[in-house]
Amino acid sequence: MLPELIGIDHLHIYVNDKALAEAWYQKVLGFKVVEHLSNRTTSTGPLTLSDTNNRINLAIFERENYSSITSIAFKTNGENFLLWKKRLEDFESLTRCVDHEVSFSLYFNDPFGHNHEITSYEHSYIREHV
Repeated sequence: MLPELIGIDHLHIYVNDKALAEAWYQKVLGFKVVEHLSNRTTSTGPLTLSDTNNRINLAIFERENYSSITSIAFKTNGENFLLWKKRLEDFESLTRCVDHEVSFSLYFNDPFGHNHEITSYEHSYIREHV
């Protein structure tokens, strides 16, 4: 029998400035520092950030040479999708809003070039309100 996985613990994001990443992810997405999981004593140790419900953990690593290939698709409901759309527009971070016919997605970039997405499968609700 295959051992069970119970979820994703954290996602790695590589940046060249952890302080800027911390500020941006807090200001735009509302993530907060998880002190007991963060290593502030070295520049290479992770800075762990979590969403307000402690369901999503991001491990931010500072590297001089990094690749901005990380892409995270966050999930939300229809009502919050519309609130996220407004928030990303307010922060001038939204690059596009796409109707995928079964879902809607918001696409945006962090200051390090990582492309992220917020998706909702409450298509009918969003279509009525966009």
